[in-house]
Formats: sequence, C-alpha cells, structure tokens
Amino acid sequence: MSSTTEQTPERSRSDHGFFGQPFALANLFGVEMWERFSFYGMQGILLYYLYYSATDGGLALDKATATSIVGAYGGTVYLSTIVGAWLADRVLGSERTLFYSACLIMVGHISLAAIPALPGVGVGLVLIAFGSGGLKANATSLVGDLYAPDDERRDAGFSIFYMGINLGALIGPLLTGFAQKEWGFHVGFALAAFGMALGLVQYTVGRRRLQGIGASAPNPLPAAARARVLALTIGAVVVVAVLALAGLITAGNLSEIVVGLTIAAAVAYFAVILSSRRITGTERSRVVAFIPMFVASAAFWSLFQQQFTTVAIYADERLNRDLFGWDFPPTWVQSIQPVFVVVFAGVFAALWTKLGPRQPSSPIKFALATAIMGIAFLCFIPMSGGGPNSAPLLGLAGILLLFTFAELLLSPVGLSLATKLAPAVFHTQMVALFFLSVALGSSLAGTLSGFYAQDHEVPYFATVGIAALGIGALVAAISPWIRRLMRGVH
Repeated sequence: MSSTTEQTPERSRSDHGFFGQPFALANLFGVEMWERFSFYGMQGILLYYLYYSATDGGLALDKATATSIVGAYGGTVYLSTIVGAWLADRVLGSERTLFYSACLIMVGHISLAAIPALPGVGVGLVLIAFGSGGLKANATSLVGDLYAPDDERRDAGFSIFYMGINLGALIGPLLTGFAQKEWGFHVGFALAAFGMALGLVQYTVGRRRLQGIGASAPNPLPAAARARVLALTIGAVVVVAVLALAGLITAGNLSEIVVGLTIAAAVAYFAVILSSRRITGTERSRVVAFIPMFVASAAFWSLFQQQFTTVAIYADERLNRDLFGWDFPPTWVQSIQPVFVVVFAGVFAALWTKLGPRQPSSPIKFALATAIMGIAFLCFIPMSGGGPNSAPLLGLAGILLLFTFAELLLSPVGLSLATKLAPAVFHTQMVALFFLSVALGSSLAGTLSGFYAQDHEVPYFATVGIAALGIGALVAAISPWIRRLMRGVH
C-alpha cells in the first residue's frame, strides 16, 4: 500500500486539513450528513405515505398497520447494527462495510421512489434498514480510528462529526416534506435517494484518504466457516418468506415480531455473558447492573421514537400548522427536535464538565430521562379535546424540547456506560446490547402508537406518561443497589 496515501492515527496527527482535524474526517462527515438527510427525510414522509388515501398519493393502510410497519423498520435498523458490526469484524472491515451499506441505502430509497405500493415499501425498507445498520455500526468506529489514543483533537472531531448528523436530520424532513407536498411522495423518496447518491459520490472521491483505516477485518472468518454462514443466512431468508406466505408475518404484526426477536436476542446475549467462565465476579456484577438500565433505556426509546409515529399523526391531524397563511407540511415538525439538540448539546456537555464528580450518576440520568419523557407525554393532555388542527405549535415545540432534554440525559450516556460496564472479553457485545434496547424501544413505539386515536387522546397520553414516570421512579429508587453492582463505575 502506498505510503503517500496510507492514513494511520499517527500519520493523521500531523493532518489538520479539515478545521484542524484530519482531512479524512470531512469524508466521513459528508457521508454521515447525507445518510442522515436521506434517513430522516424518508422517515418524515413514510408514515403519511402508508396511511394517506389513494387520492392523496398514499396506500390507504389503517393507522395501526402503518405505525406497526414504521416501528418494525425502526427496530430493524438497530437490530441490523449487530449484522453490520459482525461483517466489519469478521468479513469486510469497517471501511468496506460502510461503503457497501451506503450503496444499499441508496438502492433502498430508489426502490421506494420507483416501485409502486407495498412491494416498493417492502424492498425499500429492508434495504435501508440493513444499510443504515451497517453504516451506523461503522461510521463512528472509523472516526475514532482517525486519532491516536492520546490525540487531544478526538473530542472536537466527534463534535464536528455529530454536527453533520444533526444537519442532515434538520434539513432532510424540510426538503422531502416540501417535495412531497408540492409534487408527491415518490418525488420525496427520490430526493432522499439523490441525497444519499451525493453522499456516495463525495465519499468515493475522498475514499483514498481512508486507506489503512478499517481496511481489513480484525478477526477474519475462517474460509471453512463461510459456507455454513451463507447457508444459515439463506435458511433464515427462506423461513421468513415461508412465514410471510403462510400469513403468520403480516404488515399489522411486524412491530410485535421485531419486539419478540429483540427480547429473545437480548435474553440470549445476557445469558451468554453471565454464564461465561471467562468473566470475573466484578464483571458479572456489572453486567447484572446493566439489566435495569437496559429496561429503562427500552422504555425511554419506546416513547422517544414515537416522534415518527404518534407525534407524526398528531402533527398531521391535530396541530395548527398555519404559517403566515400557509399550511406548512406536517413533516417539518420532524426538524424541530434536531435544532434543540444542536442548541443544547453543548450546554449539557458544559454542565457535566462543570459539575464533575458532583453530576448525577448514570442510573439517575437514566431515571430522569425516562421520567421526563413521561412528563412530555402528559403535557399533551392540556392540548387535548380540540378539533382538527387546533393544537398550538408552541405547545408541541415545548414537548419536543422535553424530548431533547431527556435524550441528552440518556443517549450520550448509554453507549459510554455499556463500554464501562462491559467485561473485557465481551466489549462489543455490551455495545450491541445497548443497541438492542434502542431496537426494542423503536419497535415498541410502533406497537404503542397503534392504540393512539384522536377520540381517546387523554387516556393514551395519561397511560403512557404515568407508566414512564413509574419506571423512572423505580430506577431512581433502586439506583443505590445498581451503583453497588456497578463496582466503582459511575
């Protein structure tokens, strides 16, 4: 490999070509920004495509079925991070897995744009879900690989990278929502595909700067095992196809199926780790401490991910969207929360730095995040009882601000906590467990939203909100026990 293009952490130490960071960060920043543009842009209009009437360009599914599909898709994105991580570690390496995943995402968006009705939804969402999982699992890893362990630019580099995520999440729903309103759903999906294509082009042009980073699998799969893995993969696809043809897998029960698969995977992961003879007593205690945190995380995400189900329906049917005489697209509501993240992420980071050892423990942060989500759902109740398009925009914006505070309490802490509690020999699996909690919550969001309806808003918001408050209170009450099990981890 040419020494003039090989990029290693030590070599990148002298590279300050992108705002003082290694220039390869610009490539990863760009592909992640455009991937998030396409991801959130498509997701912003997906639910409406599923339940709008045919005269409005939709598929006229009932809302419970539509939210089940969206929930199952969201859960599968995070389930597939395990597949993406495995492919990177055992077969392709992180860089090639990211590239091929981005290609899958683009083809998935093209399928949504070009293939009509449910076949396009099925093909498109499967490709996007597995592609997004593969990209999500490896983009962050590649950013970390750009820096030597003692490179002081690392945190600033990640801050720039995450700014790309939020830029894509902000702009995507605005543009695809406008395109859908003016020219139809398939133009919106095509715009998402075009965004991902731009990301792929810029990534391909700058790909040489990543040579030497994530280029090979660290734990290659033996050649003798490849045929067995391929056979198992084909077998799994055949089983799914047979169950679908037999009517056991339907659009209406997809989210429940993903919930079941995620719970089974999580139980299996915990069982394998806890029963291993390769972990110490202290490590086993820390894994047990992670169990209530896993439950709290799943509860949090089951409410937070309703941005794309319940809140999306609410924005369409109940929100007053009059903007100086123009009825703006309901998809634009999806861009409110990313703005709050950009504004308050630095505030929270500065707060934790200032508090230092006096900041709340991880269990208390999880408890607060879950409780705040409960309060956010209870805040819908004062706006209930009005007619269509009567809920004030400022009221919903305030609720989404609470969503943001809860996210900043839990989301940045979750992955960090998983790595700190992980046994040495199960480091990656504990990270996968955190993603499984996100998968479980995302699929539950689809299931729960099936119970929402405008004519019984108060019981729905009250039940969900009080349940979340109860889970938060329980985690806070047992936090001293959790901290003892964590054995020195904060």
